[in-house]
Amino acid sequence: MSDDENHPPFAGDPSRKCSGSALHLGPCKKAASSNPLVLHGRHFGRTVFALCNYPALLTSGILRLEELQDTLIEDYPADVRREHRVFTELIDSYPGLLDRLTNGEEEDVIHVGELMGKGASGARGDDTKTLKSAVLEWLVPRGQVVIPPLSRNIKSDRGFNHEVTGALLCPAGLDWSNAETKRNLKSGETAVRGDQWPMFLYAGYVYDSDDPWKGLLRSEILIFGFKHVFTSPSSVEREPKATRSGNAHLHSMKSVTKGSLAYIATQVRFSLSSSSVFSRTDTVTDSENFYHSILDLLEDPEESQEVVDLMTWWTRRIFPNSSCSQRSISTNSALVKIREKRAALRELGPSSTT
Repeated sequence: MSDDENHPPFAGDPSRKCSGSALHLGPCKKAASSNPLVLHGRHFGRTVFALCNYPALLTSGILRLEELQDTLIEDYPADVRREHRVFTELIDSYPGLLDRLTNGEEEDVIHVGELMGKGASGARGDDTKTLKSAVLEWLVPRGQVVIPPLSRNIKSDRGFNHEVTGALLCPAGLDWSNAETKRNLKSGETAVRGDQWPMFLYAGYVYDSDDPWKGLLRSEILIFGFKHVFTSPSSVEREPKATRSGNAHLHSMKSVTKGSLAYIATQVRFSLSSSSVFSRTDTVTDSENFYHSILDLLEDPEESQEVVDLMTWWTRRIFPNSSCSQRSISTNSALVKIREKRAALRELGPSSTT
């Protein structure tokens, strides 16, 4: 976990430019930890949308609100509809933000976006840094060692350069045990796009081509990564030892979101790779395409039943006590008896409940 107030910020290249949709990375800047907009950007980036140009998102969103007085959001292309949904979630998640943006000058909108962008990029950088070493503890069962050993600080021996990380990153449908497949992945002759999902996304690292939803996004390494970032590093071992509240608790997070699941999958994938710098222009890891492809699936209306089952499964694993609606009440318990008696009295009429 990267504690929101205590870890160093992510250092990015401020000269990088972003064009096109606001839902792509803008310039990465160092994050200050005291500003509430920065802190909100940290959590929003982790849980709703990570790879985002916040000044462009806010500027476009405000202009679009005026356009929507005369048109419907359904008339816009799919990418614009997603961008507006993210904008709406951002506005709704920060009380008073819409009034501040609509009543302020353009410079105010850009400034707010920059602060939130600093938070999001800072959180992403912190998580990238801590997961780089933490993931090495999750590659093999506890008590076993990775052979040959992997460096905690240097990533060049990871990715397809190592037997263990290569097997985890091998695209589903390819056979890592095949010598030619392994050789082509290692040499780069077989290029892996972001939408070619790796084996580590699947429970037990087993892919069923006849049932590609089976075990998808339910692997142990993803659970470890999620707990590391959102609850605490010690919670990965099931015996929490952290004295400071985890990021989920700090932000009253009580359920796993689609954005947080896509974010963790992207972070774990990058930590297993041999790339040293998280960059939107990195065509080797193709992280941005990977992140978007996971969100595309999770937001696809035609996959809604599978997605609901998946998100419920995740919330029960990470936040087992967070929602009464997701817990069954024990039969013959005192709570059941109280509710049964209250229901019976209510049926008899108001005079019976006084």
